[in-house]
Amino acid sequence: MNNTREMLIQNYQPGWAHDFNSIKEVIKEVLWDTEITIEHVGSTAVKDLAAKPIIDIDIVYGKNMSFKTIQRELEKLGYYHNGDQGIKEREAFKRKKTDTKHSVLDFITHHLYVCPVHSRELHRHILFRDYLIKNTNEREAYQKIKLEIAKKANQDKKVYAKLKETMAKEFIESVLEKAREENT
Repeated sequence: MNNTREMLIQNYQPGWAHDFNSIKEVIKEVLWDTEITIEHVGSTAVKDLAAKPIIDIDIVYGKNMSFKTIQRELEKLGYYHNGDQGIKEREAFKRKKTDTKHSVLDFITHHLYVCPVHSRELHRHILFRDYLIKNTNEREAYQKIKLEIAKKANQDKKVYAKLKETMAKEFIESVLEKAREENT
């Protein structure tokens, strides 16, 4: 076994909020006159939660905004539309490979999605994030699950993703149910 392999799950880094804000500012520069919000979602958005060091971002648009307009503006920043990846109403964007590197977008690892305001997946992201922020016990339980999965996956990203789909699914659904009950 290679002991120099980087840990897949890292302790919470306060810099993740800064990284999100840096990316958000760049995106807002091209979408400045549009009716969007930009949400930091995923584990890096939850203070004190260990995570893969990848910033997850959802750009949210309403009925007065067109997806095509957002897509066109993101393409100016060097992104390309990568489809919904099997998740309805959550469109993925990836960075184009070029010789010219953007000083922020190409040096902060991130996933970028565009969702309509009514997207089920968007609401799941926000509900889960907000519940973990407010509930230390659930946050610690989720962290424990993630660390166990990473260990079982031998720090392999692809194996981790597959195992997380099954091993964390029940926990995530239970948290979402508690969050929904709390919000009704």
